[in-house]
Amino acid sequence: MAGITAARISEVIGAVPTGLFIGGDWTAGDGKVAVEDPSNGETLSEVADASPAQGMLALDAAVAAQKDWAATHPRVRGEILRRAFELLIARTEDFALLMTLEMGKPLAEARGEVVYGAEFFRWFSEEAVRIAGRYATAPSGGTRLLTMKQPVGPVFAITPWNFPLAMGTRKIGPALAAGCTVVIKPAELTPLTTLALASLLTEAGLPAGVVNVVTTSRAGALSEPIIRDPRLRKLTFTGSTPVGRKLIEQSAQQVLKVSMELGGNAPFVVFADANLDRAVDGAMLAKMRNIGEACTAANRFIVHESVAEEFSQRLAARMGAMVVGRGIDDGVQVGPLINDAAVEKVSELVADALDHGAKVLTGGDKVGDRGYFYAPTVLTGVPRTARMFSNEIFGPVAPITTFGSDDEGIALANDTEFGLVAYAFTESLTRALTVAERLETGMVGINQGIVSNPAAPFGGVKASGLGREGGNEGIEEYLETKYVGIAL
Repeated sequence: MAGITAARISEVIGAVPTGLFIGGDWTAGDGKVAVEDPSNGETLSEVADASPAQGMLALDAAVAAQKDWAATHPRVRGEILRRAFELLIARTEDFALLMTLEMGKPLAEARGEVVYGAEFFRWFSEEAVRIAGRYATAPSGGTRLLTMKQPVGPVFAITPWNFPLAMGTRKIGPALAAGCTVVIKPAELTPLTTLALASLLTEAGLPAGVVNVVTTSRAGALSEPIIRDPRLRKLTFTGSTPVGRKLIEQSAQQVLKVSMELGGNAPFVVFADANLDRAVDGAMLAKMRNIGEACTAANRFIVHESVAEEFSQRLAARMGAMVVGRGIDDGVQVGPLINDAAVEKVSELVADALDHGAKVLTGGDKVGDRGYFYAPTVLTGVPRTARMFSNEIFGPVAPITTFGSDDEGIALANDTEFGLVAYAFTESLTRALTVAERLETGMVGINQGIVSNPAAPFGGVKASGLGREGGNEGIEEYLETKYVGIAL
């Protein structure tokens, strides 16, 4: 078990506060929510179940802290974020184990998420002191034009279960750097990491009320009053497109500034001239990162007919050799899916593809009788009418179809309501640039299977969302521009 003993698990779980974090204090909910280990179905811990009224208390605390936090010097805000970064890195093993236990990803991937998630704190600690406006002379010459950037105000952040740390730091980091206070609602399935993060932020010196955490089993009932409250000024959400659409509707009443990182249906396009070594390596990253439970996961493999057979066989060999098991065990490369519903969804999509004529090269079924495991799977001959070509799989399944011309391949890639990320493999610079321009996505990976980077703007187009997270652009989502005209 890689040295992970029951005592070590108890130590890490036991160190996580289980209450609501409101105004700098830990308080009880009006009930408890069980947090399950997806590798065995056992309860890891129970956390507070916030009522809608307690959600409003968290907003009260954020509103009360907003004025002072906005007036806090940028360097001070940045130094708190920097200390939080350093504390996270120092506690990599604790946070990695916590994520593996509550979400299922293998420890090696969980360690990688700690580094990735912590980097948002470091990046935005540096952005905090670079918020700037401009000064200009009006074209008519009689007026000076001054623009300034100011924090938008209290933020409500809703995060998903698949990246329990990074989805929190990616929202909290820029909000704090900009001078905004936060109420964050983590996913019911994986709240422990966010609770541990709140404790760490306090240790880093964050004042009471600047970040508040509410865990709940009643997401809709808790969230809607907060969103409809006129004191809230920003909503940021990562999750499914149907939920995102509903939240946007609710936010319209207060004309909130919103950023939405929603569903994906990422195409992975392999052209005839692709380096297949790089393409298969990239496919493994794009498909199997986080057990395939990522909005950036390659969902449709669109491979040129001249290289499809070789690519498929090589990918199947790699995926079929992966070790499935509990994420804390030695050598495990593929952990469990998040719950039984996730396994059933993947199973139904695979069955539908087979009914439509697809063939299994490897995998194609559940693994074991305990926990929520599904075998890494490669399907060939998947017709475009199969449901998995229009639905996010969110699991370790790679469906492959073929194309002839570049125009056909690009058309297939764009044939979706989603537009988060696309991957393309080619050795031609001209084709790479042309394809990147024509793909209808917010992000494109050329000859690489991972695009996520705290220094780059993450986000999509079409039904994949609004706004960007990360990069220089990320902090703009938490700032308003004010123009001041000065007569001379």
